Amino acid sequence: MTTRFDAIIIGAGQAGPSLAGRLTSAGWTVAVIERKLMGGTCVNTGCTPTKTLVASAYAAHLARRGADYGVKIQAPVTVDLKAAMARKDAVVSNSRNGLEKWLAGMKGCTVFRGQARFESSSSVRMGDDLLTAGKVFINVGGRATAGISGADQVPYLNNRSILELQELPEHLIVVGGSYVGLEFAQIFRRFGSDVTVIEKGPRLVAHEDEDTSDCIRSFLEAEGIKVRMNAECIHLEQRNGTITAGVNCETGEPEVIGSHVLLAVGRRPNTDDLGLEKAGIEQRNGYIVVDDQLRTSVPSVWALGDCNGKGAFTHTSYNDFEIVAANLLDGDSRRVSDRILTYALYTDPPLGRAGLTETEVRKSGKPALIGKRPMTRVSRAIEKGETQGFMKVLVDAESKKILGAGILGTGGDEAIQSILDVMYTGSPYTVIQRAMHIHPTVSELIPTVFGELSPLR
Repeated sequence: MTTRFDAIIIGAGQAGPSLAGRLTSAGWTVAVIERKLMGGTCVNTGCTPTKTLVASAYAAHLARRGADYGVKIQAPVTVDLKAAMARKDAVVSNSRNGLEKWLAGMKGCTVFRGQARFESSSSVRMGDDLLTAGKVFINVGGRATAGISGADQVPYLNNRSILELQELPEHLIVVGGSYVGLEFAQIFRRFGSDVTVIEKGPRLVAHEDEDTSDCIRSFLEAEGIKVRMNAECIHLEQRNGTITAGVNCETGEPEVIGSHVLLAVGRRPNTDDLGLEKAGIEQRNGYIVVDDQLRTSVPSVWALGDCNGKGAFTHTSYNDFEIVAANLLDGDSRRVSDRILTYALYTDPPLGRAGLTETEVRKSGKPALIGKRPMTRVSRAIEKGETQGFMKVLVDAESKKILGAGILGTGGDEAIQSILDVMYTGSPYTVIQRAMHIHPTVSELIPTVFGELSPLR
């Protein structure tokens, strides 16, 4: 059976449902195809569940620190993992169910469940159904990879399966020292597991500045997380009910023995089984090649979200939707290159990042100014008893425009937004330097940092 639509959207992650909403509001008929769970990675195995667990872990951590705040807790603080996971599941279900109801009630939208495969640039087969449309939007997301020697010999965890645990790991080995790995490392350490992080590089979150990496390692180790760096020959084995990770580090024991292992070593796009070759859609290393307005090599097909390699965050996926909708429906020429890189690492304390790092500014050769303030000199952090970290800003010495900023500290993921907004206006840093911010907040020190700039040497 062949059915004609104005548009087909393959995948119901962050960009897909919102795009369906805009297109149907404009009078289009839209088919949304999803083979698994509505909401994609963010709702089901990413932001929503992990940040819910971060909150549970923070509650346990704060309870253990009760004496620091004059609060007496009589018994040792323990975590009921099943209860924490049940809370997480409830939050996820509520979010996913709301999305499903929205799409089901969307006039002009038809939801299909199953695997979609291109038969041409304008036709997609799903089982016995052949759907055709003048425009097709691919929003299929990505998944975790396991590229470690011996992974096929051990029962490893990834960002999805670790969310299904019902018993606390005795010793969790985390392979990979970046966003996913570090967030789960801290969560399970605060839940009560022994945790070891293995990273093949010389430092954690290596794309960050060295002072940021060092500070993150410092507060994680202070919580009892062991960190093994320079692990150039990571391999896994199963021995007598335990998992052994060979690390071959320059110092320390050559092996780490644990009860569970989480592989957080990278992701790949879900493009393998879409039949892209039948549609003539160009790929590069599995990612769909797109232009600055997210069109593929076929003018009537767009790719949004993780599968296009232009960003690996929920907010970049949603911004992809905004760019496509603006160009198609609003006559507003928006481009991927217009956006400023921004993201957060949700350890505690979190890191909020906008624009260039200090390392990137140095490599650019631009004359620049830098300002830096430790969180020990931020009243709000002192009052909360959470003084790890620092804030750092970088400014073009000639134009006075903000080049980048990072806030590693309590509230850093929220406070960074005020800097980001000024960056989007293209205004000089003096705009935010002269702003009056609320006391007592973390944000109130941002004007102060901009008022204490010195040449980057």
